[in-house]
Amino acid sequence: MPVPATDPQAALYREVRGLSRGLAVLRALNAAPGGIGGVAELARITGLHRTTVKRLLETLRAEGLVHHKDEGTSYALGFEVRRLSEGYVGAEWIDRVAAPAMRDHLRALSWPSDLATPYGGFMIVRESTHRFSMLSQHRATIGIRIPMLVSSLGRAWLTWCANEEREATLSLLRNRTDAIAEMARDGAYVKRILRETRRRGYAVNKGEWASEASVTAIGFPVRIGEHAIGAINLVLQNNVVSDRELATRYVPLLRSLANEISKGAASLPRR
Repeated sequence: MPVPATDPQAALYREVRGLSRGLAVLRALNAAPGGIGGVAELARITGLHRTTVKRLLETLRAEGLVHHKDEGTSYALGFEVRRLSEGYVGAEWIDRVAAPAMRDHLRALSWPSDLATPYGGFMIVRESTHRFSMLSQHRATIGIRIPMLVSSLGRAWLTWCANEEREATLSLLRNRTDAIAEMARDGAYVKRILRETRRRGYAVNKGEWASEASVTAIGFPVRIGEHAIGAINLVLQNNVVSDRELATRYVPLLRSLANEISKGAASLPRR
């Protein structure tokens, strides 16, 4: 789920519904297997009428953002979508260090990884190998919000971030009205999670995130000095990898990747 806009002036302008709907169709197509989808499928995902979806797709096709597939029965993302991303400038350590390191380690890890940084009480996925891993159950994860206290990403970052960042984040979580807020208000629970994660040396989530109950994930912090600036995970399906194999094979591999990213990020010039 994308992070909502926080610009206070955004409310002064009326939403352009056609643009919003077109972007919703593009996002749905981007998340579809292979970046290919039909009108009926995209209508179901976006909640838009099929006629509206068809009209939007043909508009996007005229702009070169999508093209026909399977003799016109489906649509696929076009090259212009990639060209749009050329102007994107991300955090330097993610683009220059984390992204290539994650791809280099994918062959050894096999399972997909997400790299995330904190924002607004969530971990926001900034880089991912889901689109490259043959074992991934998801195609598009960049930009989604991961809950703090029930994910390996959130637990890894919270355990090793600066104390003031941890307290500010927990305070933010306590003021929410969802299940995560109840967990954040349970001081004993929070202390136990942080204590166990620190003692183990890495974070674990075994189905505690309700929307990803079939997932087991491990996570390590990405650190500069003593404090975490983000976290990286490895996402596996429950009951596919034994606890022993997880600990003896995948934990050392992910630790090596996290250390490589941390070292590379620390070596970049501070701006």
